[in-house]
Amino acid sequence: MTGTDIALPPVVDATTWEHRLQALRAREKAATRELDAIAAERRRLPMVEMPDYTLEGSDGPVRLADVFEGKSQLIVYNHMWFTGKEWQCPGCTGFTSQYTRLEFLDNYDARFVVVTQGPIEEALAYRQRVGNRMAWYSTANSPFGSDVGAPPDGGFAVNVFLRHGDTVYRTWYTAGRGTEQLSHSFALIDLLPYGRQEEWQDSPAGWPQSPTYSRWATSENIAALYGPLTHTDGPAS
Repeated sequence: MTGTDIALPPVVDATTWEHRLQALRAREKAATRELDAIAAERRRLPMVEMPDYTLEGSDGPVRLADVFEGKSQLIVYNHMWFTGKEWQCPGCTGFTSQYTRLEFLDNYDARFVVVTQGPIEEALAYRQRVGNRMAWYSTANSPFGSDVGAPPDGGFAVNVFLRHGDTVYRTWYTAGRGTEQLSHSFALIDLLPYGRQEEWQDSPAGWPQSPTYSRWATSENIAALYGPLTHTDGPAS
């Protein structure tokens, strides 16, 4: 599709545009209120006590309770890992590459980390290669990943935990498209007139559309953009 034959939204006068925008805004506001109600229900969920897991960190074995580093709340992104692969899941690699400034969670008594099934040495090497800034832990020698929906050679997940003393409780879990709410990438792309440009989306006739995932950055792309060989402020710390 060239610049001369690309499909365009219809052109209308400013009054008509404002009317259509306000009609859409009413639906957007209703969705915002529904998300508020969902968050309120999430705060009312019960929780389940977790065993005393031991993970592997950059400094060796660490109890799950100590992964909190003194905080009471913990968000864990369970990163997909495939044994022997140089480049891991591009979706997980791209998702976690968004998080470069997480210090604001300190004000909420919370921490956000990555946990993967990969051996800790390989996981930390991959983290360095793709320029990731988050703290990584390995559950390769622990059933933790399998117990929270992210088994070996399995999918990704987000889990949230609450610590009371040395006891850890699981409070929330999601996977698949449930993780989109934690990403700014799709939120920005969905604002664009052409959206994600993926075949499954409901778009007007003539809108550019491509196979699902085809526009996503590869892990190699992410490493080239953010990895230590090109990153201006030094390697991941």
